[in-house]
Amino acid sequence: MKTILIYTSPARGHLYPMMDVALELKSRGNNVIVQTLAGEKEIVEEEGLKHLSISSKIESLPLEDYKKNNPISQFRSAFRTWLSRSSYEIENLIESNNKFQPDLLIVDVNTWGAAAFAEAQNKPWVMFMPYCLPISSEDTPAFGPGFAPPTNFAHRLRDRIVDRTIQGAVSGYVKELNNIRTDLGASALENYEAIFNRPDLVLYRTAEPFDYPRKDWPKNILPIGPGLWSPPADEPEWIDELPSPRILISVSTEKQDDGVIIEMALRSLANEKVSLIVTTAALDPQQFKAPNKNARITKFLSHARIIHKMDLVVTHGGMGATQRALAAGVPVCVIPCGRDQSETARRVDVSRSGTMLPKNKLNEQRLKKAIKEAMNRKPGAQKIARAFANAGGAKRAVEAINDLIKL
Repeated sequence: MKTILIYTSPARGHLYPMMDVALELKSRGNNVIVQTLAGEKEIVEEEGLKHLSISSKIESLPLEDYKKNNPISQFRSAFRTWLSRSSYEIENLIESNNKFQPDLLIVDVNTWGAAAFAEAQNKPWVMFMPYCLPISSEDTPAFGPGFAPPTNFAHRLRDRIVDRTIQGAVSGYVKELNNIRTDLGASALENYEAIFNRPDLVLYRTAEPFDYPRKDWPKNILPIGPGLWSPPADEPEWIDELPSPRILISVSTEKQDDGVIIEMALRSLANEKVSLIVTTAALDPQQFKAPNKNARITKFLSHARIIHKMDLVVTHGGMGATQRALAAGVPVCVIPCGRDQSETARRVDVSRSGTMLPKNKLNEQRLKKAIKEAMNRKPGAQKIARAFANAGGAKRAVEAINDLIKL
């Protein structure tokens, strides 16, 4: 039996996509420890896994990139937060490592201190990535703005310029991170992208053709499809009472400025012959008013229990909500509000599994049009669902881990 420690950033959207891997490792007789949000203790332990809390100091440092008004400032804000958490992550893992002596560390892509600690142990380690891969390639656009894949020289020149601009904007944070890394005994990073080259294995929680095909996939990147685990929940009794078509309106579980998606969707669809299910997540459901009897507004509802009965999902474009819908063959209309959401939205549009409507172009008429077009793209969503099902998921991940250490 091996002891495996999975370390996450303070976000359920990073914990839940790895629960299937944790449970597959456990099913093979391993001792699996999940170090994550303190509030997720009951959920983790109900699955028979050991829970450890990350530092409360980490949880007190939330991402605030949504307050910035352009991709460069958003990157810098996120990098500053990840860097500020890193010393507490290292403290966590020093204590956990001394106590449990894990045979393998699996760390979140957004935990820079944890990654540095894992690399400094001089033994195989794994990273997991629940959002789109931000590594440049001749087949893919510059990461961040949500460009479509390049098709000509002008596009590729644009992408090189944007890549260099972003690398330059965050180079100071990489230097600060290198000071932390070298103190631990990990080698310095040449640039931000080098973070993804250091693990022996990166479990990439998506798959082609949702993500753009590449001729030059890094050898350590393993696309395994999305993690679709969800806490146990009952299907609501009223779901079958709502007539079709049914539209789920979903916003982020992490605070950001995305309430406008709900407001605009409720206004746009108030007089349409559709049923609306709204989950407000980080927002107060009381600030929204149901327009008719076929609209239900609640703070939380298990999407896993209802997604197969939806005809469309309108969302901010978080990878969790987007890929859960597509894995069920349900098309999506994405209104990105920040972070990596423009990248997710563009992949939806390019794969023709739904539509993308930029937030700065959002109005009632455009949203109605985007929703109508998305609902006609169900064949594209079904194609993605088949690709996700064939990607291998947790079983493929554990087979790859087994190649690193004999479980």
